[in-house]
Amino acid sequence: MTTNKFYGALADYHMHTPLCLHAEGEPVEYARQADELGLAEIGFSEHCPMPSHFDTLRMKSGDLTSYLAKIEEARKAFPSLKIRLGIEAEFAEGEEDHVKRFLDRASWDYVLGSVHYIREWNFDAPEAVSRWKESRDLFGQWKLYFDLWKKAARTGFYDSLSHPDLVKKFGFIPSERCDELFRDALAVVAEKGPAVEINTAGLRKPVKEIYPSGNFLRIAKNFDIPISLGSDAHAPGEVGMNFREAVALARACGYTQYARFNQRKRTLHPLPEVEQKTGEWEL
Repeated sequence: MTTNKFYGALADYHMHTPLCLHAEGEPVEYARQADELGLAEIGFSEHCPMPSHFDTLRMKSGDLTSYLAKIEEARKAFPSLKIRLGIEAEFAEGEEDHVKRFLDRASWDYVLGSVHYIREWNFDAPEAVSRWKESRDLFGQWKLYFDLWKKAARTGFYDSLSHPDLVKKFGFIPSERCDELFRDALAVVAEKGPAVEINTAGLRKPVKEIYPSGNFLRIAKNFDIPISLGSDAHAPGEVGMNFREAVALARACGYTQYARFNQRKRTLHPLPEVEQKTGEWEL
């Protein structure tokens, strides 16, 4: 393992495998990249299976055994690296029982919660851009998204809610201030107890911004909601990507600790110091 004081204090809990059909590289390759960076801990969080009317870019129900085997292979290849077993579980109204049945099939270290659908619309898919362009009520779409996000928090299924403001992915952001929308959603999270994720993949998307925004994260800190960290890696080279920026944002919003998970139990760990450029984050 490469010794690196910065990465050695951090854990990347959001990475995928070829089982989702839109990622490349085996878990052992992701683990090798993490080991070279010097990360303290990693976790895989493949997209959970969903019924057939959802997108197919996710693990199939019958692939769970293969998923567990791939994680175990990475653990054996890198015994000094802590590798956690996670899952990114969809929230969609009416499918709660389906998700719960799947979650009961394995002993997870953590479960990430995600909202990718507003009603029947996969707003996260590339083909959604044309509909976003035609929308005359961006704030209304964002409200629908965060209403679902609150319902996800209320299920109690999730240890951390991933990419909290994913709805901004393609850069369609309301002209109205969204602070009250964020505050309303985060009040539910604070009541129910999950963490929220700082996810660096937004920097690789059209919005070119970390999920969530500084405004969102500042409000989360006011509620004393813990954070977890994730690169949302879909290739080995994305492991730990832009974690300097993620830590700088977290610290600018008042965070000094972040969450790790083991068998669904949360512990808090210090964030490393990181140089922050003047005016880097507008809060």
